[in-house]
Amino acid sequence: MATINFGGVEENVVTRDEFPLAKAHEVLKDETIAVIGYGVQGPGQALNMRDNGFNVIVGQRKDSASWEKAVSDGWVEGETLFSIEEAADRGTIICNLLSDAGQIALWPTLKERLTAGKTLYFSHGFGITFNDQTNIIPPADVDVILVAPKGSGTSLRRLFLAGGGLNSSFAIFQDATGKAYEKAVAMGIGVGSGYLFQTDFKKEVYSDLTGERGVLMGALAGIIEAQYQVLRQRGHSPSEAFNETVEELTQSLVPLVGENGMDWMFSNCSVTAQRGALDWKGRFRDATLPVLNELYDSVASGEEARRTIERGSTPGYRKELEAELKEVRDSELWQTGATVRQLRSKTENVEA
Repeated sequence: MATINFGGVEENVVTRDEFPLAKAHEVLKDETIAVIGYGVQGPGQALNMRDNGFNVIVGQRKDSASWEKAVSDGWVEGETLFSIEEAADRGTIICNLLSDAGQIALWPTLKERLTAGKTLYFSHGFGITFNDQTNIIPPADVDVILVAPKGSGTSLRRLFLAGGGLNSSFAIFQDATGKAYEKAVAMGIGVGSGYLFQTDFKKEVYSDLTGERGVLMGALAGIIEAQYQVLRQRGHSPSEAFNETVEELTQSLVPLVGENGMDWMFSNCSVTAQRGALDWKGRFRDATLPVLNELYDSVASGEEARRTIERGSTPGYRKELEAELKEVRDSELWQTGATVRQLRSKTENVEA
């Protein structure tokens, strides 16, 4: 591990310098890595590990779009692509990358194939942390580890192909063989992580659920809707309201924050923008702190997990979800966004 200073706080992290790919190969040389589920995280992790030279197979239901995607990605039925059951039988490291609802439904199938000495791998702490609701309780004679890339499987794959990597957390829930730690780190390197920081299953899912509902998705969507609404109600056109709310955020400012930090972004804006941001950020922080604390409490109490499981297992949920997403998609805000992206794309094509 390397000791790194993060804003005055020292953390131990794992980088590819002290744990290179060759070392990961040595740790996992006798393992068959079975990626169960080829939906959100499965493709990115499986393809990155395959390209990195590991022995990877995929388990997926045959009558599904995900099976067809796996075939189109070069996985071969009977050689590297199998049913979930056969892949879990063959695998020594079983990567449970199904959705949270899928993990609950398939747990009896996977559990009976977790023979002594195998490794159960997750990329989300949900099933284990909330096992009073999921009933996912692993046998005592298997390792249980986690590697959670901090982004989508699509981003993981894109950055890998570009020569970079998403940062990932890793955790050990159960060390039956005495080798769980090195297997977790090796898997983290294998899937293409930038650097790895250690956590535990509970902290991973608490931070993840808070982040998704907060800044990353829920809060972002909510504050965008609020500002767009204010501008439209005050007489601004859809194009002006969208560009000032979303387009500048996503195409100009957030990339600068990602590349160089918030202070750098502030320092490279006009004095008027700097002053306004510095004067108002505290107001927004103070207004949202109570909401975020309420959100964290809801996550920690298991209420968010309960609601997710309950809604996800409701008959017809997919239809309800599509109706909710359609409402977002058909709103003036995001219809305007579709037009703006079209116009931007035409400009980019002309410049190219």
